[in-house]
Amino acid sequence: MGNKFVEELEAKGILTLEKKEKIERFKELVLDWNKKINLTAITEDEEFYLKHTLDSILALQAEEFFNARKIIDIGTGAGFPGIILKILLDEKEFTLMDSLKKRINFLQLVKDDLGLKKLELIHARAEELARDKNYREKYDIAVSRAVAELRTLSEYSLPFVKKGGSFISMKGGAAEEELSLSKNAIKILGGGIDRIINYSLTENDHDRSLIIVNKTSITPLKYPRAGGKPRSKPL
Repeated sequence: MGNKFVEELEAKGILTLEKKEKIERFKELVLDWNKKINLTAITEDEEFYLKHTLDSILALQAEEFFNARKIIDIGTGAGFPGIILKILLDEKEFTLMDSLKKRINFLQLVKDDLGLKKLELIHARAEELARDKNYREKYDIAVSRAVAELRTLSEYSLPFVKKGGSFISMKGGAAEEELSLSKNAIKILGGGIDRIINYSLTENDHDRSLIIVNKTSITPLKYPRAGGKPRSKPL
C-alpha cells in the first residue's frame, strides 16, 4: 500500500492479502451505501484511501493496540477506525458505538458481509453508555477519531477505560495546543498524558497525531456529565 509502516505490518503477517480484500470490500460497501445515507463526504479512491483507510491503519503505531484484549471505538461513524482495526486485529474484542442508528444499521450489514466475529455494535450516546456497569471501565483501549476538542473526547472516552488502559485520540491540526488545554481535565478524569505520535499521510502532510492518555485512576462517578455539557462546557 506504499507506506513504510504498512509494509512492516505486511512483513509481520498482520496485513494479509485476505485482510486487504476485506478492507477493499468495506470501502465498496461504504461508497455504495453512501448513496442512500450520509456516511462520508470522501468518495474519490485516493482520498478515501489516505483519509480513511490509511489513517485508520496508522492508528496501530500506538503499540498499546497489540497488547489489548477489549477495544471500544467512540463515535465510530461509518466505521473508522473501528472496522479497519477489527479486520487487522481480528482476534480481539471490539465494540463500535455511535449515536446515529442508521450508521449502526449499516455497520451490522458490514459485520455480516465480512463475517466479523467478536464485534459488538451499539447505538448509544457515550455519556449514557459510560454509566452502564457492563461498559464502564471495562476496556483496555478507547479510541476516537471524532471531531471534538480533546477535553470533550476525554470526558466521553476515559470512563470506558479500565485502570492501566489507554485512551487514544486520533487528531489533526494543533494537537500540542489542545494538550495544553486538556491536561487538567484529563487529570480530573483519572488520566495522564503519556505521549504524542505525530505522523503524515503523504510527504507534504504533517498534521496528524495520536495522543495516548494512560488511565491512572478510577474516573469519578459524576463523569461523563449529561446534557451535552462535555461539549458545551468542557472541563
